[in-house]
Amino acid sequence: MKRVFIAVFMLTILINLGLAQTLKPYVLGAVSSENMQVTKEKTRSNLDSSDFNILGEYAPAKDNHRWVFVVNSAELIQAVQSTGGLTGFAAALRIALTEEDGKVLISYTNPYYLGNAYFQKSFPDVESLFATVDRQLTDIMSGLGEARFTAFGVEEGIEAKDLRHYHYMFGMEYFEDVVELNDFSTFEAGKTKIEAALAKGGNTELVYACEVPGKELKLYGIALSGDTGEEHFLPIIDISTPKHTAFLPYEILLMGDTAIMLHGRYRIALSFPDLTMTTFGKIMSTPGDIEDLMQGVTE
Repeated sequence: MKRVFIAVFMLTILINLGLAQTLKPYVLGAVSSENMQVTKEKTRSNLDSSDFNILGEYAPAKDNHRWVFVVNSAELIQAVQSTGGLTGFAAALRIALTEEDGKVLISYTNPYYLGNAYFQKSFPDVESLFATVDRQLTDIMSGLGEARFTAFGVEEGIEAKDLRHYHYMFGMEYFEDVVELNDFSTFEAGKTKIEAALAKGGNTELVYACEVPGKELKLYGIALSGDTGEEHFLPIIDISTPKHTAFLPYEILLMGDTAIMLHGRYRIALSFPDLTMTTFGKIMSTPGDIEDLMQGVTE
């Protein structure tokens, strides 16, 4: 088994370092024949024994067939510290468990995909750190089930150079076209306001928070409920297999004295690059709905 994981790991590294032409948003790491609860406990145990920190966990869309662990590591924090600004969105990664056809699929956000999208032209400066994160994720999969390490989430993949300037189509937002939710007098005042609002509950619930030391950056992962939340939009867009469970939760980044979020037409498209215009049309109001929910957290 160990030789299999080493061989698959080396293949994954070769693919992600560019010998393959394209990148995909997720990696199916392993498939377990055990039930969700057992797989969840084993995943948590592997994470506790790893170099990752579990920042939070939850069931996206309150779906009993889904679970997400949100993690970070010293390498992710170091990468963000080196660049700052909007790269704060890369301070956390997501590991997802999804029950499909009697199996539990363990997948995770592809660090090379996310790194290229969020660091853009600066990614080569932090690529070695992301290589370590990728290895750490591979190690987590050991013992969780049958090894797969298959990238998925878009049929043909996206070249790194295109990912660094990604947008879904002409006229739609890029990474830097963020939504400014609110301004505060100071970074500390922003933290106080956001955390007080989240503590009240309602249709926004804190999944995790991650502050980047030495930078005025704090990332909040927020579960969205209610008529316009995850239970509404996730079943509409997550229609392929394997499921894109690691898409959630959605984030707010407090950057200095300003709270921002990635525009829905960028964040959703980046996570579901193969969405048809017909499907996108079914969630036409979702980017605005998410903004409204997030706005409430910052007011």
